[in-house]
Amino acid sequence: MTSFLTVFASLMVVVALDAAAEPLPVDMKQALATEKEIYVATRRADGAVSSAAPIWFYFDGTNVYFTTSPDSHKAKRIRRGSPVLISVKGAKGPFVEGTPEIINDLEQVARMGEEYNKKYWIAWVGFFRPRPDRVADGKTIAVKVTFAAKP
Repeated sequence: MTSFLTVFASLMVVVALDAAAEPLPVDMKQALATEKEIYVATRRADGAVSSAAPIWFYFDGTNVYFTTSPDSHKAKRIRRGSPVLISVKGAKGPFVEGTPEIINDLEQVARMGEEYNKKYWIAWVGFFRPRPDRVADGKTIAVKVTFAAKP
């Protein structure tokens, strides 16, 4: 009986550690799976948070992907190393902070476009969806946002 209790207690510790390591709250993951837009902000050079803008996005269950103009303030701040703050509730938050990475994987951009087609009717008819040729030509940048587990 002692060995059973020891094993059970060990398993409970592992389950508790896995739950604590979840990078996104469950309600945020559920919202990212169903919402049509998110609000994205970045940090200015002085550390202040920018205004949050509504954008379309793709959520793969772990990471958030979106595109933006290479000349946008958002893109310039991301290139400078700003984190990305994402809200599903609105422009005033609450926000979850993630680490952005500009991606040039054209296959991933094509997957984003396919997912946009499923989610947004106007993307399905050919408008406002991520396109590999626009990323390759530098007309659009694609961004992947990852979230770190809370300690």
